[in-house]
Amino acid sequence: MNIIVTGGAGFIGSNFIFHLLRKYPDYRIICLDKLTYAGNLSTLKSVMNNAHFRFVKADICDRKAVETLFEEEKPDIVVNFAAESHVDRSIETPEIFLQTNIIGTAVLMDTCRKYGIQRYHQVSTDEVYGDLPLDRPDLFFTETTPLHTSSPYSSSKAGADLLVLAYYRTYGLPVTISRCSNNYGPYHFPEKLIPLMIANALNDKPLPVYGEGINVRDWLYVEDHCKAIDLIIHNGKVGEIYNVGGHNEMRNIDIVKLICRKLGKSESLITFVKDRKGHDMRYAIDPTKIHQELGWLPETKFEDGIQKTIRWYLENRKWWEDIISGEYRNYYEKMYSNR
Repeated sequence: MNIIVTGGAGFIGSNFIFHLLRKYPDYRIICLDKLTYAGNLSTLKSVMNNAHFRFVKADICDRKAVETLFEEEKPDIVVNFAAESHVDRSIETPEIFLQTNIIGTAVLMDTCRKYGIQRYHQVSTDEVYGDLPLDRPDLFFTETTPLHTSSPYSSSKAGADLLVLAYYRTYGLPVTISRCSNNYGPYHFPEKLIPLMIANALNDKPLPVYGEGINVRDWLYVEDHCKAIDLIIHNGKVGEIYNVGGHNEMRNIDIVKLICRKLGKSESLITFVKDRKGHDMRYAIDPTKIHQELGWLPETKFEDGIQKTIRWYLENRKWWEDIISGEYRNYYEKMYSNR
């Protein structure tokens, strides 16, 4: 089996590659990544010399480069993680998100049609559903929840999802889509909430929290997500959407306080900053469908997952310190210095 994983130098994509190489030693895994700010080649260092792994630097929007890769590798499955994914960045520069997340998806699917594949899988997000009210803990996102996006990022992902379903209906392309809740774990880029708070706390720097920090997210440990996608691409029904949630709802402020406690840091580091525009209040996924059809359930409780995540960041300081000292530093200052 030959599998192309786009965006494989990013957070979830790299963890998925590690999962595949461990579980399927006879598979050939090809990583296609543009290596933008969030793609880090050092993340893949441990597998670069694996005979069953190949890395290719290319943009999914580059039709010629994508077709060349398909011609060379004849993939059976394509899993598309490649995406611009940070909401704040999408508010600053929406067009980049439209280009990568929609046009790039179209290029991949056109190439899949041309060369023929067993499965094209689109990795999406629960953010396409918008948000839920804090005072209705009984409400959850299901696969039939109407799309109701709040940011250029979520709109671009919703647009890509609709395009994927259109390629299934119009061309018969064998597709599946997964929509996941917030992931956390090793190799999480340090602009996102959990790794940002860990890194700043370790350096005794302010911990910037949007608004009052009462926004609720459903947290999914990245290894659990990888197992879900594995099940979907091998056993999921073509043309279907599967919601993947962690059953771990937490308020942002409670996560930050928990990290402070785990690291022995004072909560006085917490700094409340001006809220994000259009900030969604609550995400919560109902993963009943993937459980009933494929037998998947999240295995990692948040208390255990956050402990493992903190330990990883403590043991791999060079990985995230190298990132923070680079291009990310300029972005960080721009986003938070005047809030």
